[in-house]
Amino acid sequence: MPTASYNQGFQMILQSAPAPSSSPPASSVIRAKRSFCVGPYELQEEESQPEFQPSRSRRGQASRTQQLWEEILSDPSQWWDNKSDDKRKPRFPDFKHRTAKKALWIHDRLNPPWVHARRAAFVQCQEQGESGLPKPEIAGRIVKMEQLWQEFFSDPSRWWDNRLIKEGRNYPDFKHKITNEGLWVENWLNPPWVEAKMATMALGQTQSGGGLTQRLSYSLKNGDNVSKLCREGRLKDALHIVELMVKRNIQAPINAYVGLLKGCTRSKALAEGKRVHALIVQSGLHSDIFLGSTLVNMYAKCGSVLDAREVFNKMPEHNVFSWTAIIAAYADYGPGGEAINLFQQMQQTGIAPDKVAFVVVLKACARIGDLEQGKQLHSNIIKSGLESDVTVGNTLVSMYAKCGCIEDAHEVFVKMNKRNVVSWNAMVAGYAQQGRGKEALALYEQMKQEGVQMNDITFVALLNACASIAALEKGKQLHSHIIRSGFESDLKVGTALVDMYAKCGIIEHARQVFNRMSERDVVSWSAMIAGYAQQRLGKEALALYEQMKQEDVQPNKVVYVVLLNACASAVALEQGKQLHSDIIRSDFESDVIVGNTLIDMYAKCGCMEDAREVFNKMNERDVISWTAMIAGYARQGLASVAALEQGKQLHSDIIKSGFKLDVITGNSLIDMYAKCGSIEDAHEVFVKMNEQDVGSWTAMIAGYAHQGLGKEALTFLGQMRREGIKPNEATYVSVLSACSHSGLVNEGRYLFGSMCRDHGVTPTVDHYACMVDLLGRAGCLADAKDFIDKMPIQPNSVIWIALLGAAKNHGQVEMGRRAFDCVVKLEPENAAAYVLLSNIYAAAGRRDEVEKIRKEMKVAGLKESAWMQLD
Repeated sequence: MPTASYNQGFQMILQSAPAPSSSPPASSVIRAKRSFCVGPYELQEEESQPEFQPSRSRRGQASRTQQLWEEILSDPSQWWDNKSDDKRKPRFPDFKHRTAKKALWIHDRLNPPWVHARRAAFVQCQEQGESGLPKPEIAGRIVKMEQLWQEFFSDPSRWWDNRLIKEGRNYPDFKHKITNEGLWVENWLNPPWVEAKMATMALGQTQSGGGLTQRLSYSLKNGDNVSKLCREGRLKDALHIVELMVKRNIQAPINAYVGLLKGCTRSKALAEGKRVHALIVQSGLHSDIFLGSTLVNMYAKCGSVLDAREVFNKMPEHNVFSWTAIIAAYADYGPGGEAINLFQQMQQTGIAPDKVAFVVVLKACARIGDLEQGKQLHSNIIKSGLESDVTVGNTLVSMYAKCGCIEDAHEVFVKMNKRNVVSWNAMVAGYAQQGRGKEALALYEQMKQEGVQMNDITFVALLNACASIAALEKGKQLHSHIIRSGFESDLKVGTALVDMYAKCGIIEHARQVFNRMSERDVVSWSAMIAGYAQQRLGKEALALYEQMKQEDVQPNKVVYVVLLNACASAVALEQGKQLHSDIIRSDFESDVIVGNTLIDMYAKCGCMEDAREVFNKMNERDVISWTAMIAGYARQGLASVAALEQGKQLHSDIIKSGFKLDVITGNSLIDMYAKCGSIEDAHEVFVKMNEQDVGSWTAMIAGYAHQGLGKEALTFLGQMRREGIKPNEATYVSVLSACSHSGLVNEGRYLFGSMCRDHGVTPTVDHYACMVDLLGRAGCLADAKDFIDKMPIQPNSVIWIALLGAAKNHGQVEMGRRAFDCVVKLEPENAAAYVLLSNIYAAAGRRDEVEKIRKEMKVAGLKESAWMQLD
């Protein structure tokens, strides 16, 4: 760093030069580019523009630069002097303020013209050896540099032009062929006139054709320099070199093309990859099997599977590497089934797969869930003697886990002679994906005992396991472990922590983690928004969505789906419509999942016209699209006769579109017709279905229950059993509901007992609620209360509301009061309970009690709309 004497001398030099003028003379020249631009290929010929008038913003920048130069003139001691031959980067400033964020470059085109004059005065003082000026050797270096540049421009042919092939910034742009003297275009010691003269010389002009050819061929060193440029992220520079060689009929080595293709693969640069492909064809190397395989891999990793397949098909011969490349393309980016077909074709040609080929085809099996093919591959791996390979073993564990065979995955895991952290991660993730969080956390304890070094993927899988079973305490322990291990700042780990706390119901902790994250991506925002939506905090979810947009984070379809579901649950139509507008602007309306969620939102908000409009505009529909529409009409059918006709029209559209009536769609149609009151149409759909599942039978029984046809429901249940279809929990809820609405008390009691005793179905709170409703409707309130008292599980508000409703229907004041007290103990703001009890008192002529109920409702903060029901 500069000393005080040097600063004083520098100030004296600057003051000896002409005073700065407020504006440059009319004859001054402003170039179109900065003189210190990075990269040798930006040093192109620049057309000078006399009397150029800069824009207002340019004039402001120039004025600011002039002020900074005047500031350094007044007090150079406040500035660091960073000038040197080996300055780290061309963009690194020559002068930098010691405290403020201010910087200056000697070769900045925005500098006022008097800057170079003052620099010339500095040179003159150095040549005269004026006392008080430090670094007297600088004057000699400046003079030497000016002599070398004069020599260069007098005869450029005596200098090597290295700008195309230089290996680094410290390597000279020009090097003398005999003396090895070097020159740099961006050296601060250069005379001011060098830049103007260089602008008139085209890149490579200093070399004759043969000389450049020899220099390029020598410096490439079998493609190593091109590969080095690619690894440094200078893909365009490397590609420019090879293109220049091909243009001059220089045969670039294969390694150069391989380096370029690998650089394109790393950068996902498909356009540059196609240019490399064209150069390979032009050079006559397209038949090389290694280059062809690398091309296939490049196209696949850049997302162009069709181009990869075209290159593969045109290859004159294939080896295991080329086959593996095309299999991996389909396994990762294309139809997974085609990857398996290609693997089988490779075997048919007599080429034995290696461990990499097995790994990629196993990934394809895992991706499409082809368990049978995966097991066959496992058998082939054992025959090939590759089962002991840790990479193959890890992939087998992952394949079995993703195909749902967690026991087989564990068996492979246990048999592995050698396991690494990837092995443990695959097993933990497998348990977490199957919802078996306890087993995953048991592996966590085992990992700690065996001293396995965990990584970010381990912690993400373990946090997902905690989230799947709401294991809050274990999640907190993991959080502490994550902090100790230094992974809290990891983006994926932070996002998993947010998700874990949100799914465990501790939304405040989730927000604290979210706020502390130093980096957030769209997945992080999605996790936090989903957490608010799951806790029914719609306002907070929408507020965070607005903040997300303000921070220029583009929402993905997951965000929109989560928010639309929140709007549907809260029947928030206006917010849903605003989201729909944002979805259109974001070009997500054509996405099937988003479209289905929009249909569901509009249907649940009672706007079937808007739902139908979204449905009609969808370019692609799946079974969920039709099901969402049918379910919407079914909900509307409970209150609208017109819903039946609309539902029938939708059914007709399904038939006309050629859409196969699968089980899910058929079940939805049955439910829609039943809720619209047309049990005959529901039965017709049921009969015409090619296949019925337990849901189909349950939908029909529920339809009979809605129509109060209890005996028909019982008959259908018997037929279901004779067909070998085992009723499930939902089936028994529908049957008990049918008995309740039809007054079939004895049948209902018998069914409830046989459900537990003979069919192994454990009653849930819904079954108990049906039984309380059954007994209450029949006037057996004492039996209903006794039934509740004997329940093995804690009764919820629904069960007490059922008893309260029965007490109202039968005028049982005391029973009603007891049921009411139990409801408000569980849900103090349950308006329905207040209304029912008030009606009981009103029917008994106890107006004073009605007024007390009204006051209690006001104290509880219930809405006036609920009070009006008391009148």
